[in-house]
Amino acid sequence: MEPTPFARDCGSRQVLDRIGDRWSVLVVLTLADGGKRFSELARRIEGVSQKMLTQTLRGLERDGLVTRTAYATVPPRVDYALTGLGRSLLDLVGGLEAWATTHLGEVEAARARYDAAG
Repeated sequence: MEPTPFARDCGSRQVLDRIGDRWSVLVVLTLADGGKRFSELARRIEGVSQKMLTQTLRGLERDGLVTRTAYATVPPRVDYALTGLGRSLLDLVGGLEAWATTHLGEVEAARARYDAAG
């Protein structure tokens, strides 16, 4: 059977959930220019809680999109980087970012019209 995200139990739906998640998109974009420490990711992605960032990174690691490298230093150091599979998402999420920033004014205007009519 071919994968289809429209089927409730298809694994492709879980993949779409992962890569379409706002925090996952922002993590992938942040890691586009190279590996980062957890604290660097947290500083760059405003509004993400430590718990949510941890969950997102674990999910991305589980799905093979991010690697986690721990160093035996004091204090401990952990770096996160995109895998080859994760890097294959860059055009896609970069396109989403470009679309969102290019069309932000139009979306805001549509929201204002909708809210005024409601």
